[in-house]
Amino acid sequence: MSTDTPAPASAPPDRYVAVQQSDEFVGLRKALRGFVFPMTAAFFLWYALYVILSAYARDFMGTKLVGNINVALVFGLLQFVSTFLIAWLYSRFAASKLDPTADRIRAELEGAAGSHDPAGTVTPDDEAQPKDKEVTS
Repeated sequence: MSTDTPAPASAPPDRYVAVQQSDEFVGLRKALRGFVFPMTAAFFLWYALYVILSAYARDFMGTKLVGNINVALVFGLLQFVSTFLIAWLYSRFAASKLDPTADRIRAELEGAAGSHDPAGTVTPDDEAQPKDKEVTS
């Protein structure tokens, strides 16, 4: 039993260019950028705040909150929390907004790949066609 998956049939190169220029793909890229760029900027600013406060506001960052736990430790732990939060938000965003469109685009490309076969080998479309019975005499 093999765990290797067969390589997908490739669509003609001009088909990829057509998909890249399609409104659906442009919308997919716009949606991705609409999430990734603001989230990256927000996280970078949050991280920069942590680093700047650690360097220039030592008294504030050294303020003890509970026992030996100070503001710097809480901010440092919140960096991890915010990283996992962003990953979770992206996962939800991708599943609801990006994946359905990406799946449609992939299905179109795979459909185009199945119907185009310059090498003359059997394609998924060929396998779906009924075979003529050969008459032997």
